Amino acid sequence: MLPGVGVFGTGRTVRALVPLLQKEGFPVQAVWGRTQEEAECLANELDIPFSTSQSDDVLLHPEVHLVCILTPPPYTRQIAVKALGIGKNVISEQAATLTDACKMVTAARYYPQLMSIMSNALRFLPAFVLMKRLLGEGYCGTLQVCEARVYGGSLLSQSYGWAWEELMGGGGLHTVGSCIIDLLSHLTGGRAVRVHGMLRTFVRQGSTGGGIRSVTADDYACFQLLMGGGVVCSVTLNFNLPGADLHEVMLVGSSGRLVARGTELYGQQNGTHGEEILLSDGESGAGPSVTGLNAMVTQLRLSFQAQEDRRSWARHPVSMAATFEDGLYVQTVVDAIKRSNRTGEWEAVEVRTQDIDPNHNHRTPPN
Repeated sequence: MLPGVGVFGTGRTVRALVPLLQKEGFPVQAVWGRTQEEAECLANELDIPFSTSQSDDVLLHPEVHLVCILTPPPYTRQIAVKALGIGKNVISEQAATLTDACKMVTAARYYPQLMSIMSNALRFLPAFVLMKRLLGEGYCGTLQVCEARVYGGSLLSQSYGWAWEELMGGGGLHTVGSCIIDLLSHLTGGRAVRVHGMLRTFVRQGSTGGGIRSVTADDYACFQLLMGGGVVCSVTLNFNLPGADLHEVMLVGSSGRLVARGTELYGQQNGTHGEEILLSDGESGAGPSVTGLNAMVTQLRLSFQAQEDRRSWARHPVSMAATFEDGLYVQTVVDAIKRSNRTGEWEAVEVRTQDIDPNHNHRTPPN
């Protein structure tokens, strides 16, 4: 029995997710927006029966048993923790700060029977599912190096908002890099122990709608992760390329390599001539994020549909999803990269759930 869904947010991801949920048979019952006008506009556009700008109206809706949190990062923790506290299953995007991520983990541990997963749909992208399987079967031999490149246009909103501000969760490292960090951990089965990174903000003034406010969120990030076991990961994110659309992840091992370009997977083993295509995109034309979302929603349906109670779910279909614990790890790595950008040194990654300095991610160098 599929649960009713309450959606928080009105951005592009919501506009992609809601039709996919409806196609799989999920009744999307309610939507929240920062203003009533935003919420009503989206509800009319996507045929959602209830809209509001009050978060409790969605959380307490009697037909909502699954909550999807796709809000600006500063709202994420408050909604996720409250939703778990009143017995709702939760799918959430990355929180704004390490402190917020810790509180989300604490809530998830307190209610282990409830679903509490991150919304990183790249884990469900068929190209990465096959990549992980082939890596485990020895296609590449012993894994040595991972490289990822994501290029695109500006992430800034037209008018001033959270996307302009690093401390509010804006910037390529937080919004896109966090998904890549999580994906690399998922593919390799390991976690970063040390990191080194450089962040830059090349576009320091947004459009005229921002007034005199300057941009602090990064639009370029280059960082390296040294994983447990010695695997080296290198990631480049560049959002100063209007019209570009590059999403590439490459795993190189002792006997071959696997390369995911967009939604397609290629491979080449040592001693062979040229790459072979291992998974074709067909004619879908959708990018990695939407294709991954589609696959994730299908697995969500399998998780819920065999249950008699709308609140119950089976773990196996969504076992590859990132947990709130994974979200805390990702946020810890993001913060370590920011520290490295300030100090110019390699920084250790130490995942903790307490004794977190709430001012940990200020860019101001220490005295």
